[in-house]
Amino acid sequence: MKKHNFSAGPCILPQDVFKEASQAILDFNNSGLSILEISHRSNDFVDVMEEARSLALELLGLEGKGYKALFLQGGASTQFLMTAQNLLSKKAGYINTGTWSSKAIKEAKLFGEVVEVASSKDANFNYIPKGYDIPTDLDYLHLTSNNTIFGTQIKEFPTTNVPLVCDMSSDIFSRQLDFSKFSLIYAGAQKNMGPAGATLVIIKEDILGQIEREIPSMLDYQIHISKGSMFNTPPVFAVYTSMLTLRWVKKMGGIAAVEELNEKKAKLIYSEIDVNPLFQGFAAIEDRSDMNATFKLVDGDLKEAFDSMWNEAGINGLNGHRSVGGYRASIYNALSLDSVAVLVDVMGDLERKA
Repeated sequence: MKKHNFSAGPCILPQDVFKEASQAILDFNNSGLSILEISHRSNDFVDVMEEARSLALELLGLEGKGYKALFLQGGASTQFLMTAQNLLSKKAGYINTGTWSSKAIKEAKLFGEVVEVASSKDANFNYIPKGYDIPTDLDYLHLTSNNTIFGTQIKEFPTTNVPLVCDMSSDIFSRQLDFSKFSLIYAGAQKNMGPAGATLVIIKEDILGQIEREIPSMLDYQIHISKGSMFNTPPVFAVYTSMLTLRWVKKMGGIAAVEELNEKKAKLIYSEIDVNPLFQGFAAIEDRSDMNATFKLVDGDLKEAFDSMWNEAGINGLNGHRSVGGYRASIYNALSLDSVAVLVDVMGDLERKA
């Protein structure tokens, strides 16, 4: 039976990527060596790293605009502190929209004053704050574009002269944005780009070198830029698989084409949530994520029946995060519209049988 993978991360990747990556495990570039054992200093892998970094900038429309792309380790969680360590001189602002931005705030406080410019904590983060005033004396303003746990997504980013830093771990390469509005973007690969182990960082170089503190070498963006993401041994397989996924996005027609499909998937699942009286969405309608649809059963007594039905349909990874409960359908780039249709059919079947 085909599995329909709605996991929040590590998550589904394109089948073409799985096939090519699995072949590379056995024999990479007809070298007689596995991608898992080649030297990261070999010409073959240096080419992989260069292509991955180049594709990231190309797809985001940032080529020739003063940006550098890095593939680092440590996940977005390490970027919570790296951004502050490299950029926070006196005061930084944060928009608190959930668990991950809360953790980013905690780390930033180690390096300077942090202002919580706006928050949706008052409603368990089921909406995106709007209409807030941004202090003009901030070193940067940090946002989280998509909130996997709560199923909310920023639809309109603020216009400000303050540098914008954004955690795009769960919706990178999923929708068209003016990415040049951001001075720094970071994203763990395992949500929408590759396997766990690599983190993409996009940096506008002119934002760096403006603080006085010493930065440990492994946490210094300027050192990683100067070494082309090869300051230490990079996560070779994760970078390679991310490169294959970026190739796939380009082959699909770029972010514009991927966004069109993502909008269809989101419309299909949210339409069912709204018309089916057995289900209720978690996030405010205007702030619903196109990547993570969160919902619950109105009648908890139906949980056993519903869980049995979606498991029998080959659906995987549908349970919501423990802090929210209910269900979470993660509909990342590689998930097909057909898989969403299977889930919607199960939801409809439950209504007919209830």
